[in-house]
Amino acid sequence: MISLLIIMAIVTSIALGYKTKINTGFFAMGFAYIIGSFVMGMKAKEVIGTWPIKIFFIVFAVSLFYNFAILNGTLEKLAQHLLYRTRKFPHLLPFAIFFAAMIIAALGAGYYSVLAFFGPITLILCEKTGLSKLTGALAVNYGCLAGSNFMTSASGVIFKGLIENAGYTENVFSYTTTIFATSVAIPIIVLGSLVMTNKKNISDATMDVAVPDEFNDKQKTNLRLIYTMVFLVLLVPVLNILIPGNETIKFVNSKMDIGLIAIIFSIIALMMGLGKQKEVVAKVPWETIIMICGVGMLISIAIKAGTIELLSGWIGTNIPKPMVPVALCIVGGSMSFFASTLGVVAPALFPIIPAIAVATGLNPAILFASIIVGAQATSVSPFSSGGSLLLGAEREEHKDVLFNQLLFKGAPLSLIVATVFGAVFSAVM
Repeated sequence: MISLLIIMAIVTSIALGYKTKINTGFFAMGFAYIIGSFVMGMKAKEVIGTWPIKIFFIVFAVSLFYNFAILNGTLEKLAQHLLYRTRKFPHLLPFAIFFAAMIIAALGAGYYSVLAFFGPITLILCEKTGLSKLTGALAVNYGCLAGSNFMTSASGVIFKGLIENAGYTENVFSYTTTIFATSVAIPIIVLGSLVMTNKKNISDATMDVAVPDEFNDKQKTNLRLIYTMVFLVLLVPVLNILIPGNETIKFVNSKMDIGLIAIIFSIIALMMGLGKQKEVVAKVPWETIIMICGVGMLISIAIKAGTIELLSGWIGTNIPKPMVPVALCIVGGSMSFFASTLGVVAPALFPIIPAIAVATGLNPAILFASIIVGAQATSVSPFSSGGSLLLGAEREEHKDVLFNQLLFKGAPLSLIVATVFGAVFSAVM
């Protein structure tokens, strides 16, 4: 009975957030308190204790550091340079857009910031070269998602925290790497197919992209800081995998934490005058943090009530083993039509993975990746934030056409490919 009540609370929180535009996290926190204290008999401080402090700190710290590069124009200028260098290869435009957006997002700009910048540019380039706007929209959306899924970027650190909370601390690096790798592989397959079918319509003319200004001293310094931090965060886990018997590397790896490292680099950035403290703090994605942590509280209540174990047990025993990744793809994609992947889908579904992995014998990396590629496949829908950003950048007279393309072609195509990929990945692994 309590499990049914909690499932209804999760669904209601998502529905109310979608309908009222009020942060889903607030509704989730309210339900966590009501169900936890008045139905399950928990003390108020125990309910407050379900706030996922580690995830909160990681998202806060990492976004704080990357905000310097966003506010002083470093990442925007880097994007301009990347596009300029690919101007002579119009047939490779979708891949140029994809990789340029991916690199900028991977360096910390995050999904929404990069899409807001690259979206309008992409649609203009499509008009100039004859490239299908659906292909261009998918390329830029895929690029922003893949880059943000990078292990040290905005979404990557959230996945890391959720996977650690699920009990996979030792394997978290390999699992987040798998998510990133699948986020790169699927777009290459989709874009390659679309480019081949649209090749005749693309102009051979060189793209008209303005010569970007050179980086100033502050931006060069900021880039060096980003490269250094990413290098440090990735180096030690990789060495620990390559040289597992080395006690020194093992000790250092056990002390590595991307959130604390990001704080150190934020202090360095402040000391070097790369940004203003108030502006950098103000740009932290507080709404996303509230959503993730609020839903996290309700999911913690669900875990205590046994709801997650019940749900994962049902999936593990009632769905054939090869179809489990497919089912997770579809569920993630369906939820993402109306709810945030980072704030709702991942926090709700990641906790059921350990039990499913035990019941089916499937590699948890496949299951985590299936959820994410499925959820992010439908982010190009005009009802999702990504699709709506692209639609907002389109000219008024063409919006209806792009709307239909995104809704009836882009989102279904992406979800189908993600689902097939999940099935193949499961069979191979």
